[in-house]
Amino acid sequence: MTKELLPWVCISGFMLDETLWDDMLSSQAAPQSVKCVSLANGDSIAAMADIIAASAPENFVLVGFSLGGYVARALAAKYPQRVNALVLIATSLREDTPEQRNAKLNSLQIQQHLHFRGLGKKAIVQTLRPDNQNNQVLINRIRHMSERLGFDVLSRQSLLNRATPDDQKISCPTLIIAAAQDQMRSLDEAQELQEFIPQAKLKIIENSGHMLPLEQPEVLAETISGWIQQL
Repeated sequence: MTKELLPWVCISGFMLDETLWDDMLSSQAAPQSVKCVSLANGDSIAAMADIIAASAPENFVLVGFSLGGYVARALAAKYPQRVNALVLIATSLREDTPEQRNAKLNSLQIQQHLHFRGLGKKAIVQTLRPDNQNNQVLINRIRHMSERLGFDVLSRQSLLNRATPDDQKISCPTLIIAAAQDQMRSLDEAQELQEFIPQAKLKIIENSGHMLPLEQPEVLAETISGWIQQL
């Protein structure tokens, strides 16, 4: 099977469910066969990768967004014979700083005593480009995804060790996609990924914050499809 006909497996990011990809999949550039998964199960990056691999097609194009990019790298490294191409969107090699980890722990301590109603507006607007930060439709959509996943998933995802194993090696063709107005992941982080993965290509999409699948779904689908067709 040629790469352009392979199914896609799309992994969502932190507290985002499978509906993250709905707008991208409605684009004509997206393929007919796409399996979308959230990170609802597993208590480590490696475990999440194994869970996704267990239900994935035999061979596929793997797409990982944000936290899903960490899992996608782990999966591609462990199952190189199955992942024919890898796309990493708005993600990083970096692990949480001590300050970031402490902030997540403090948030969990507060949330565990409350009825979880999804991520707060302050956290959500940081993921959007400036002119979308008052877009209540997008804000509600992101909040509802996190609410559906629930507090237990928030707890597991917040406590993940994001450190990259020293022996992680990725051999398949790889496309790294960054957003020009991403406040969560810098262009330096995208360039670090490009240097880490042999012969990886880097594409920067304009007019988007971190939430590329929601803010630029058609451009994202066209970018991935166009790259796959050139392999």
